[in-house]
Amino acid sequence: MRDLVAGTGYLGKGQRWVARHGRWWGFGMIPALIALVLYAGALVALAFFAGDLAAWATPFADGWGAPWQGLLRGLFVALLFAGGLLLSVLTFTAVTLLIGDPFYESLSEKVEESEGDCPPGTGMSFWRELWVSLRDSVHVLVRAAGFGLLFFVLGFLPVVGQTVVPAIGFCVSGFFLTVELTSVAMQRRGIPVRERLRMLRGRKGLAVGFGTPLVLLFLVPFVAVFLMPGAVAGATLLVRDLTGENEGTEAAEGPGEATAAPPSGPSPARW
Repeated sequence: MRDLVAGTGYLGKGQRWVARHGRWWGFGMIPALIALVLYAGALVALAFFAGDLAAWATPFADGWGAPWQGLLRGLFVALLFAGGLLLSVLTFTAVTLLIGDPFYESLSEKVEESEGDCPPGTGMSFWRELWVSLRDSVHVLVRAAGFGLLFFVLGFLPVVGQTVVPAIGFCVSGFFLTVELTSVAMQRRGIPVRERLRMLRGRKGLAVGFGTPLVLLFLVPFVAVFLMPGAVAGATLLVRDLTGENEGTEAAEGPGEATAAPPSGPSPARW
């Protein structure tokens, strides 16, 4: 429970950071605006063709009478669109991070500098970093899609499929959203994607507490655009917690000054 509250706290800290640095907030909204236009078009197309997809996927119900055919296909459309929304939340972040890689890298570095220390980075070229980001995003999204398919099937279960399954689905989506958002600061430290997943699985409450409120907020039109810069800032602060840098900085700080944080990477004592 403590980690769950702490994760939500990092979300708030990130939003407060960009509120105090308005120029960086506007700077960080540019990639999200571009991605929003692309996703709005995709969701409109899904809504337009959802009925045809339901009829194509349930040919066995062609001979059913009313109201059973309508109920089945209506449920299929609802689950299809809900799955599309959740998948959009996850892929929106990945695509926005890819579009805005230079934007969010600069924003994340500024957050780290404000905390007293910024890791030097891996020294890779821009195109190499972009390729690594794309490869890691695909790795994460494949895992997330597997869970999404499972929850889609479980959604057909009576009662449980319309109550418990969506709640668990939002939490799982929140976890993977946190994985995506922390990728900027994690990649700067040279932490591979499998290690990132292991680190966040070790602090599931922290990851779920940070990502799940964002999943719910991102379902509201246009909200993702305004919250994305603060989400990246909060994820950067969260990574400093995961790697033990916040603790090291706080312990080493004297009145009015801060010394360098410990070397980047997972704390051996914790991980």
